[in-house]
Amino acid sequence: MVSAARDVDTVLVTWGERLFYPGNRIVRPDLPPCLHARATAIRGRIRAVVRRAPQVIIRATGGGKGMASITEHWRYITRGGEFEFEDDRGMVRDGREALRDLADQWRYSGTLVGSEGHRREALNLMLAMRAGTEPERLQQAVRAFAQDELAGHRYVMVLHRHQASPHVHLCVKLESASGERLRPGISDLKRWRETFADRLTEVGIEADATWKHVRGATRAFELPWEMTAREEGRLRKPAPGTRSGPAFEKRCREAVLVWTEIVRALHDSDHPDDQKLAVEATDFLCRTPYIQELTQRSPQVKLVVQQHFEAQRELAVADRSRAPQRSDPELVQRGFERSGPDMER
Repeated sequence: MVSAARDVDTVLVTWGERLFYPGNRIVRPDLPPCLHARATAIRGRIRAVVRRAPQVIIRATGGGKGMASITEHWRYITRGGEFEFEDDRGMVRDGREALRDLADQWRYSGTLVGSEGHRREALNLMLAMRAGTEPERLQQAVRAFAQDELAGHRYVMVLHRHQASPHVHLCVKLESASGERLRPGISDLKRWRETFADRLTEVGIEADATWKHVRGATRAFELPWEMTAREEGRLRKPAPGTRSGPAFEKRCREAVLVWTEIVRALHDSDHPDDQKLAVEATDFLCRTPYIQELTQRSPQVKLVVQQHFEAQRELAVADRSRAPQRSDPELVQRGFERSGPDMER
């Protein structure tokens, strides 16, 4: 039993880390003693995805090249000093005089920041969750996120609770107290989303941070500049409603094949909770927008999905006392193998 459980954990860590933490591409066969803890974390990520936990939102909305543009952004997010703002030292203030004092601190701490400049001196972020999230707990999670990810940097954050979806504006000075500059890339944004989701979970807010291709999501949202241009009538080409292209298609297909390995391991587990999670994961996979689009493009995939749900219904009717019902983790993979060129765009 112990050996079987270890085998399941090994497969979950091997494939789960490739799915959720793509930076960890190599997993050694002699996994460390924390194997079960890592597998438990993977199970948690799987549950969050298949049960559709709300996705965190972190958007970079620009940044100033001089104190004039930086303070202009502060005035915007504080409504001219009307809203309270909190800095990296935990001081909470409001008013125009407090904003001017903060500007002097940023101007003269470290390299002098002039009113106008030629390089970016600040990064503006917006962190949000779905409508109905408690604003105070959201702010608490953002505060913990900033302390973890932006340590050593000056920053100011403002909570906006007056809209349907509460959100926090976070402006961070790119040069740290030690003179190092923050240069965030795609990998940093991914890590920031995961950290933010963890901090939200710690304060009791259900949240997840997973890439679109992992969730099989194809919907494309407008970027902030596109929304502004559309509202002002300056948008020349409307943004596509869905993600597409060979690169995105390739990532989605690879993610689905990794999912099948994970589902197979859960399906073969002796633990009822793992078997139940295998059923949930298979149902989730078959219902994702990506798979639904494939069923429209490929009759073979549509047949495979129909066979899956028919098998689930037959199991439920044949033996309702047997728990949990098992699913066939190879259905979707066989569909990929049989679909051929019909799946190509």
